[in-house]
Amino acid sequence: MARERILSSDSHGVEDEQFNLSLRPTRLDQCIGLHKLLEKLQIALTAAKQRSEPMEHVLLHGPPGLGKTTLAHVIANELGTNIRTTSGPALVRPTDLMGILTNLERADVLFIDEIHRLPVTVEEFLYPAMEEFKVDFTVDSGTHARSINIPLKPFTLIGATTRAGMISAPMRSRFGLIEHLDYWNEKDLFERVCRSAKMLSIRYDDEALHLLARRSRGTPRIVNRLLRRVRDFAQVKSDGKLTTDIVEQALKLEGVDHLGLDDLDRKFLKILIDIYKGGPAGIETLAATLGEARDTLEDVVEPFLLRIGLLARTRQGRIATRHAYEHLGLKYVEKGFNELTEPSLFNGQESKD
Repeated sequence: MARERILSSDSHGVEDEQFNLSLRPTRLDQCIGLHKLLEKLQIALTAAKQRSEPMEHVLLHGPPGLGKTTLAHVIANELGTNIRTTSGPALVRPTDLMGILTNLERADVLFIDEIHRLPVTVEEFLYPAMEEFKVDFTVDSGTHARSINIPLKPFTLIGATTRAGMISAPMRSRFGLIEHLDYWNEKDLFERVCRSAKMLSIRYDDEALHLLARRSRGTPRIVNRLLRRVRDFAQVKSDGKLTTDIVEQALKLEGVDHLGLDDLDRKFLKILIDIYKGGPAGIETLAATLGEARDTLEDVVEPFLLRIGLLARTRQGRIATRHAYEHLGLKYVEKGFNELTEPSLFNGQESKD
């Protein structure tokens, strides 16, 4: 069974989603950060409403937990229309999408999460729906097959993906707005967690929430999850008020250090340093040693370690940087040219990963 990580930007299930949903903004003027994107959306929304037309299709891409789903609901609220949500893996056949499309009212929003995982047949079925607001539906088969042209009411498709490179060029070209969501800075995260704390009626010191913002990996979903955990800790261990001391104790209990690393992050670095002498080591080798799936390391662990400079990726494999040694309190040994380029017993062919 996969372990649950408090610092994972992925959803932790229905309860986690319901908690996040209760804290989400519902209008553009309530949104925090993403200033240029919000301005673009405001212009597109205003223009669409002035012309009494649906807003053009939108593709939002970026790491998980940054607000793609939230923005889709905000756009629907701003348009004053309904939103239908689904995901790429849930749409196996064109018929799975047919009922959704035909039930959309004018200017409604269709939100497809993980849109890069749409099967090719479903993706191609969407093309005329996005461009001409109609679909060609085939009934019967063989010599009795016939195509029925079904008109649709004009709608707005919002697609969300964490892997924009996996979206085909024909699909990408049908979106009018293609926007990238990046990690939040500490100022915006602090503002976000303050808003969440007020909505939850939590008493707090500003510095305590600054501490949460610094350790949340630039991800609003994570800062809300950390807030939930420290709220429980403060309620049980203190008088319910969030102070720096209480937050420090709560995060220490959760294994979150001052850089925002958790136990799995540190274990990844320690194995790379202790067993593979700091690297280079292939990702398959590290995954086998850790007992974790390769996708977990590539999608959840490595991005943050790369971003803060504790890990480097080379053609030979993964290498722990000097900062990683210093963070773990280990002595750094400068590597020579031969050590970095000569394949080791553990790297072999997979050192190119």
